[in-house]
Amino acid sequence: MGNHATENSDELINKDLIKKWLLWGFFWILFAPTVGVIVSTKFTYPDFLDGIPELTFGRLRPIHVNGVIFGTFSTLFIGLCYYIVPRLAQIRVYKEHWGYPLLWIWNLNFVAGFVSLALGYNQGLEAAEFPLVVDIIVWISLLALTVQFLVTVAMRKEPGVYVSLWYLIAAFIWMDINWFFGNFIVPYNAPGINNAALHGLYIHYIVGLWITPAGYVLIYYFLPASVKNPLYSHKLSLIGFWSLALFYPFVGIHHYLYSPIADWAETISIVTSILLIIPVWTVLQNFFGTMIGRWQGFGSNLTAKFLITGAVMYLIGCFQGSTEALRSLQQPTHFTDFVIAHSHITIFGTFMLWALGGIVYVWPRITGREVLSFRIGNWGFWLITAGISAMVLILVAQGFQQGYMLMSGTEWVNSLVTMKPYWWFRTFSGISMDIGMDLILLGLLWGSRPSLAKST
Repeated sequence: MGNHATENSDELINKDLIKKWLLWGFFWILFAPTVGVIVSTKFTYPDFLDGIPELTFGRLRPIHVNGVIFGTFSTLFIGLCYYIVPRLAQIRVYKEHWGYPLLWIWNLNFVAGFVSLALGYNQGLEAAEFPLVVDIIVWISLLALTVQFLVTVAMRKEPGVYVSLWYLIAAFIWMDINWFFGNFIVPYNAPGINNAALHGLYIHYIVGLWITPAGYVLIYYFLPASVKNPLYSHKLSLIGFWSLALFYPFVGIHHYLYSPIADWAETISIVTSILLIIPVWTVLQNFFGTMIGRWQGFGSNLTAKFLITGAVMYLIGCFQGSTEALRSLQQPTHFTDFVIAHSHITIFGTFMLWALGGIVYVWPRITGREVLSFRIGNWGFWLITAGISAMVLILVAQGFQQGYMLMSGTEWVNSLVTMKPYWWFRTFSGISMDIGMDLILLGLLWGSRPSLAKST
């Protein structure tokens, strides 16, 4: 296949299955960010929706976080895998009919999980809050999906393995292992300091060994396909893959600096966090190199705009994450919204934008309907971009101000008074992002005319 990331093979994909997975993803796009706006509003109005236990901050926040990671991004990613894998493997997905029961098991299980969290059933570990029965069903679903996609790759007719498939294989295998580790071992067999250290590994593996390789699957496929240009360098993609696999497993403790965890373990996490510049720069060079000679059509290419904007956010977010791992920067920022800025610019600003770019590309090709209006899609893009940019700038500024106030001896409660204007702007920026995503969904679901795009 060389450096090309596309194949013209409509017969290999199940459009109905992809459509149903993406429709569930659309539902989660509406649900999880809306919960986020409610949570954000509670910072400025703590009594907002007061008196309803199910809508308290402590119950809504894990619903928002898990809703974005597992409900929204992961569901969209799985749906897009049913589009990508058969094209790159040149055969239909193995046991394709499994996709329908998995669709309902996966999503209804998360519905049950979110209801459980709202009712107060919580295991108490971030990104591992779901009750045990929900965790078991998620793990079984992941194993079934892993079998589907990995067997498809193993049985492929295409002799080469394109980089998207490398990352897809890694993402599912790593996630199977990490989900078992974080939900079945850490909560029950690791007390005290060991629990904090191992949970730090688990939650970073969710980001670095699931969301990150999953995001790479999407942009490595959809960027060359959308701009109709070969991937810049296959060798660079391999350097990025193996350096991510080598360095990321050790970064999990960098949020626990100055803790009772051993200094040598903290130092290893700092060093490997800095070394992540290698996979970051290699993949970014590949993305921007792929755009060479194609910038003239960038403004009218909605998919490419989401993907490249996400790549810029990725550059900023990874620089922030690596420097945040330094002890000198961790000291003033650790207990502030500086950390929240980092999580938003990476998970939403990067990976959700890549997922949105993917659905903008795929939806017209599986439904035969183009986006209702490029203007609507473009408005959605700019509202999302402006919203996430403003939110990150606000939270970074807020984090530095509050951090240095606390270091100078200001009482914590008094520091919150200064934070209130920042939290107002954060809520407004979140609303901007939500409206932007709603416009994208509006444009996709109410497509105006038959799509003229070739299936690639």
